[in-house]
Amino acid sequence: MKIKPIYALLGAALLSVLATRAQQLLPLSLAECRERALAHSEELQQADIRLEQARLDRRIASAAALPKIEGSATGAYVMPDIDMMGMELRMRGTYMAGLTLTQPLYAGGKISAARRMARIGEEVAGEQQRMTRMDVLVEADNAYWTLVAVDRKVCMLESYAAQMDTLYDQVSVAFQTGMAIENDRLRIEAKRSEIHYQLQKARNGADLCRMSLCRVIGVDSDQRPVPTDTLFQPSAPGLLSAELDARPELRMLEQQVAIGEQQIRDARSAMLPTAGLSLGYTYYGNIKLHSMVDAGGGNYLPYTQEFRDGLGMAMVAVKIPIFHWGASRKKVRKARYELQNAQLDLQKNTRLMTLEVEQAIRNVEDGYRMIQTAGLALRQAEENLRVMRNRYAAKMAPLTDLLDAQSQWQQAESNLIEAQTQYRIYETEYLRSTGALE
Repeated sequence: MKIKPIYALLGAALLSVLATRAQQLLPLSLAECRERALAHSEELQQADIRLEQARLDRRIASAAALPKIEGSATGAYVMPDIDMMGMELRMRGTYMAGLTLTQPLYAGGKISAARRMARIGEEVAGEQQRMTRMDVLVEADNAYWTLVAVDRKVCMLESYAAQMDTLYDQVSVAFQTGMAIENDRLRIEAKRSEIHYQLQKARNGADLCRMSLCRVIGVDSDQRPVPTDTLFQPSAPGLLSAELDARPELRMLEQQVAIGEQQIRDARSAMLPTAGLSLGYTYYGNIKLHSMVDAGGGNYLPYTQEFRDGLGMAMVAVKIPIFHWGASRKKVRKARYELQNAQLDLQKNTRLMTLEVEQAIRNVEDGYRMIQTAGLALRQAEENLRVMRNRYAAKMAPLTDLLDAQSQWQQAESNLIEAQTQYRIYETEYLRSTGALE
């Protein structure tokens, strides 16, 4: 046997142990994993921002129906003076200041349609936030259960490797005493190498899964998440509901139809008259009128009069569209086509989501049956391994039968681990497809 490869393997194992100890262990339950993932997700933070923007849009649309008050101030210096029938109007430093109140009385339904669309937009943003939250939870659950599965496979392979080491020691002793042949020892040695190779692959996969989970929950690589929810006690799924009413995608499509209806009202408003009320008050000053006044006896004296006063105004304006070459009617027809497209999207995607839910239900049911089948296969493999060990110890079975029994046990254990973790992932996907993942 070569000594250098053994030292290399021991050195790599020692470095791996030291690196693991250098990392800070982070015990993590599934609930804590979800909470951390939600707090860290940039996509969910962006969805929160979009929801706040939609709420502001609704408030802005509501403010369109309220009166608006505006103030103005103007200063002017006019040169030269203006001649007014022998008098001079001097506006050097003239100023004006005023307030104007504008109240829309009727806008053809445009303001109410905009308010309804803004309210629908807020609801859509809320559903987008729910959908993003579900996507984050699905990603967190997948990363968590995948790490659990790979860690369990690592433990299983370590146990398998220990069994093969024990068997190798027994065969080596038997070979030295002449009770075993060289071929048996070489066969076990080859099997040990294969198991160590699989174990190293599983450990590398566990490290990658751990890095993926660190990314999802937003922790640094110097921390080592250790899942604590590793016990699998699945119960029969029972009767699973296929309702879509809580699905955020369905609600968003329904809201798109509602927006299309309001867009028709908005386009039709351009064909209707509009009316508005304006109230204003303006104060002006420093307007001077210069002239010569007859003082009697043929004498004229200069006279200056300054104007300072305020003016009030009340005005009602009505605008009636008469002819625009049919542009408004074409806009209404276009909005109706957009509404039809939204309705068709709703019908098509409702069917697709129904199929998705049915597939999710089937996956959950099949996943539970796979657990039952894999559990039965594992019990049979364990019994077969026990019998083969006893037979091999009693010299009633060859080594190949024992190795085959151990390989069958390894495969059965691996199948059960995959079935159990996949069932958890199927459960999460079913809850997401029905909009019940919270």
